[in-house]
Amino acid sequence: MNTLKLMLGASALAFAAAGSAQAEKLTFYCSAQEEWCQLMANSFQDATGIDVAMTRKSSGETFAQIKAEASNPKGDVWWGGTGDPHLQAAEEGLTAEYISPMRDQLHPWAISQAESAGNRTIGIYSGALGYGYNTDLLAANNLPEPASWADLTKPEYKGHVQMANPNSSGTAYTTLATMVQLFGEDGGFDYMKGLHANINQYTKSGSAPIKAAGRGETTIGIVFMHDAVAQAVSGFPVKVVAPAEGTGYEIGSMSIIEGARNMEEAKKFYDWALSAEAQNLALQVKAFQVPSNVGAETSPSAPDMSSIKLIDYDFKTYGSSDERKRLLKKWDDEVSVLPQ
Repeated sequence: MNTLKLMLGASALAFAAAGSAQAEKLTFYCSAQEEWCQLMANSFQDATGIDVAMTRKSSGETFAQIKAEASNPKGDVWWGGTGDPHLQAAEEGLTAEYISPMRDQLHPWAISQAESAGNRTIGIYSGALGYGYNTDLLAANNLPEPASWADLTKPEYKGHVQMANPNSSGTAYTTLATMVQLFGEDGGFDYMKGLHANINQYTKSGSAPIKAAGRGETTIGIVFMHDAVAQAVSGFPVKVVAPAEGTGYEIGSMSIIEGARNMEEAKKFYDWALSAEAQNLALQVKAFQVPSNVGAETSPSAPDMSSIKLIDYDFKTYGSSDERKRLLKKWDDEVSVLPQ
């Protein structure tokens, strides 16, 4: 009888040990393109054996979800999407401080992003804002080739322009913040009002407008230029434009969620995602951002950041909670309500 008890006890211990070994898991919130999110999740799972549950939402939506879950966090790590909402999450204490041993492999702009947020986020890629247009539709509608931001407000483009809603999309919020920095606040909002008159739809996702342009559903899509390149490389009749006046850019970021249930797994993912090997996965899914690891490969098709007229984008100011809320409310109150 005692032998049987010992055997049952040993079996129970073995079962418990096996259970704990299988318990490693990660809840992964992703704000990059769907295919990239899936590849990151699957590759990390393959590399570590950690079970990954991935949810893909735009950066604005993910920020709202993390904020809503703050008293009972369900996510562990947030990867991708524009840096502004990551900075706001850091400011509001929604993300955790972490200094990765991988930092010495990163470009200075990635470290700068971390330092401006008290090490609660870090840069994983960068990309310039611009737009792309469907060359077939442009010709079919006998429209001139747009070369500047100002061109997109001209009457001939009415109903031909698409962008995302800045409340849900980090890309669109970067657009709003860029116009304010380019033209001053009054001029920037005048620009957004003029642009609004030509918008045919505000999408939820930042990359949706250029996908619609690629499919021939709209003529012009305001997006990060790397998303327009992805459509062109895929064979769609899309031409990529770096606007003549200059433009803003993003530092796509990654953050560990404060109070993460799987904190050790989150740190493992964070370190892995900063490696050149993980960042090279972007090339498999036609993601044309500039990676933050100096040893990672940048596609020859990626926009050449050194040839684009970039503004000195103020990430700290426009990533702050108060400024982001203020600008979004002003856009809601003064732009979105106007007739089209």
